[in-house]
Amino acid sequence: MRLQVDENRCISAGQCVLAAPDVFDQRESDGVVELLEAHPPRQSWESSRTAAALCPASAIAVRES
Repeated sequence: MRLQVDENRCISAGQCVLAAPDVFDQRESDGVVELLEAHPPRQSWESSRTAAALCPASAIAVRES
């Protein structure tokens, strides 16, 4: 699995951090998403997919390859 975030689309809702705090964080200055793990470990795949699905701005892309 590979994750990508589009910081320009992010609206700082924080749903990704709530769903997968080991994979996502938010910048202190403006709350925009920070990707901590572009290739998360297998145990984080489900929460990463959930985070992408919950993102109201569709700023998280999941590549299954």
